[in-house]
Amino acid sequence: MVLSRLRSGLAGWKVSVVAMSGMTFELDTPHGRMMATMLAGIAQFERDLLSERVKSGLAAARARGKKLGRQKGQRPKSDKLAPKVVQAVAEGRSYRWIARDLGISKNTVLAQVHQLISST
Repeated sequence: MVLSRLRSGLAGWKVSVVAMSGMTFELDTPHGRMMATMLAGIAQFERDLLSERVKSGLAAARARGKKLGRQKGQRPKSDKLAPKVVQAVAEGRSYRWIARDLGISKNTVLAQVHQLISST
C-alpha cells in the first residue's frame, strides 16, 4: 500500500528513489520494486536482530542477578537533587520556584521535604 502510493506519487514527477547506499532505482520497473522490497526486508532483519540482541543482553543481566530499571521507592533524579531542595527550602523559597529551577515537579519537592522531616 505504502509502496504503491510512493510509486504513483513519484512516477508523476519522474523521480527515482535513492537508497542510503547511494543506489538509484526506478519504482516503475519490476527490478526497482524488487530492490525496494529487498531493502525493506534487510532493514526489518536488522531491526529484529538488534531487538534480539537487546533482549538477550537484558536476560543475561537478569540471570546474573542485576535489577534493571527504577526500583520501588527509588527516584534517581529527585534523590540526587535532594540537597539542593533542602538548601532552597532553608532559604525560604517556595516549592513552586524550587521545582521550576530544578526541573522537577512541585509534588516531588514536597515529597523530598516530607522525606527530610520523617528522617529527622
